[in-house]
Amino acid sequence: MEAPLYPDPLLDPSTPSRGALPAYWVGPRHLAGDDGRLYDAVADALVDLGWNSLVTTRGRQVPDEAPEDRQVVRSTVLHLSPDTLRWAQWMLADEPFHLGGLPVAWQISARSDTTSPLADWSAYFTPAVPGEVIADFLLAVDACGQPTASSTGPGVVLEAVTARGWFRDADQPHAAAMHPTFSAHLSLAEVPPLIQDSDPGILVAQADDPGARGWQAWAEPREGASYLWAASFSASAPHGLVAAFASSLSSTAPVLRRVIPESTRDQLLCAPAD
Repeated sequence: MEAPLYPDPLLDPSTPSRGALPAYWVGPRHLAGDDGRLYDAVADALVDLGWNSLVTTRGRQVPDEAPEDRQVVRSTVLHLSPDTLRWAQWMLADEPFHLGGLPVAWQISARSDTTSPLADWSAYFTPAVPGEVIADFLLAVDACGQPTASSTGPGVVLEAVTARGWFRDADQPHAAAMHPTFSAHLSLAEVPPLIQDSDPGILVAQADDPGARGWQAWAEPREGASYLWAASFSASAPHGLVAAFASSLSSTAPVLRRVIPESTRDQLLCAPAD
């Protein structure tokens, strides 16, 4: 995208009135953040897909206590596909675990049989993953007839990003790739703790056995800096679905933003949307 940099102070995420901010087309998208509306962006996509939402709130409430004084312990928003084979859960209000030092915001899961209460695979996304990328992943999850079937090998994931100019890792050419600026990475590696998967081998693995491998992705604006975001796919996540995530993540099409991350503003190309 050919456009000048606009170091506009109105793009400061601390600005209280988001609606008063000007809109910009921004790239590259892996550094563009979530515009401060990750829940809305993904939830809107799920509504368009016809998924149903459930909200469960648990807490303590004294009789005659005003609603605003209620002490909420946990609040969960769960979106279910019409066939109930796939679901997406907003986790930030649910004391989530962390990836790369960041709390998990969305968990997306699928199962092969409605009689099973457990997911066959799950994917996890922290804040600042662009909502467009998660939405594209969900489109792929929703469109496939059987969301747990895998008909392709891991190569399709790397092909999705190398087609957009990413480089294969010289040490792991068949398992890892990175953006030319080294600000984003994609790797088939050992999954972090707490990642849910139905692979029985994970349950019987010994302490000294190599861990299960699944796709991991993260943005690191500068070497040694804190991650902007992280994503993790369990070992059984179909490679074709991960490729949909990878293709959207590496897309060169700009995204619309009013708020951009402070840590990446000097690495983004921004053009006024109006």
